[in-house]
Amino acid sequence: MTSINTNSSAQAALQTLRSVNQGLNQTQNHVSSGYRVEKASDNAAYWSIATTMRSDNKALGAVSDALGVGAAKVDTAYTAMDSAIDVVTDIKAKLVAATESGVDKAKVQEEIGQLQQQLLSIAQSASFNGENWVAGAAGTKSVVSSFVRDGSNAVSIKTTDYVLSNTSTGNVLFGMSGGSVETSTGILGTSSGAIGSIYAMSITTFTSGQIQTALTNVEAALKAMTSAGAALGSLSKRIDSQDDFVNALSDSIDSGVGRLVDANMEEESSKLSALQTQQQLAIQSLSIANSSSQNILSLFR
Repeated sequence: MTSINTNSSAQAALQTLRSVNQGLNQTQNHVSSGYRVEKASDNAAYWSIATTMRSDNKALGAVSDALGVGAAKVDTAYTAMDSAIDVVTDIKAKLVAATESGVDKAKVQEEIGQLQQQLLSIAQSASFNGENWVAGAAGTKSVVSSFVRDGSNAVSIKTTDYVLSNTSTGNVLFGMSGGSVETSTGILGTSSGAIGSIYAMSITTFTSGQIQTALTNVEAALKAMTSAGAALGSLSKRIDSQDDFVNALSDSIDSGVGRLVDANMEEESSKLSALQTQQQLAIQSLSIANSSSQNILSLFR
């Protein structure tokens, strides 16, 4: 039965067209944004996970930056320690030369004095971003190494520590007091009886026995400095490895979030073509349904 008050065919065609248009709009949004879950209303669970992981990933980016700063501090300290080892090795050679009979110890001391001043200059210059790891008071230096979210969703920052020791067998060349290098502590500044410290000793009046004692002290200092250099090198390697891990972890999180919320462009493209075809058919169907009521007029002609 054909009715001029109710057109069931047109209503069905209109409902189909609305459904197709809704799907088409959704697919077009997926294609234009690249996301299948862009808002919480799209999928609340996936959106919540993705938002949290993106936030964590930004924190990991900050950790990577902090690791870069930490690596620069350690590299600066290692370079200074390596240079200081070379200078102390030169002092050792001068002491050996001073043991030769007839050598003018005053002249040798002039050379040693220049080397001692070079050691102080190295220690004072080995600062990065206001931190000096080869001239400092006893304490702990830290480098941010990771951002952690545990099973209970509690977050924390992990650090890698480097403990400074300003004794003669420690790992700093000199101590630090009031922001200034303290030349009475540290590997080079700590006094060793009548010989004095490596930084302050003067061999001008030394006897052969005292020069031998000075050589022993220099050898002990070289051992401590070599140990400190090895520790800094190991720390530098650890920081580099952690930085590589943080970058890889960040990439993995990006990939995981993408699997949750990114649109499959091949699928969306295919769906878009199908919906456009359905839209054209629905419009044609609605047009046919609307024209059916017009055909009733021919019955009254």
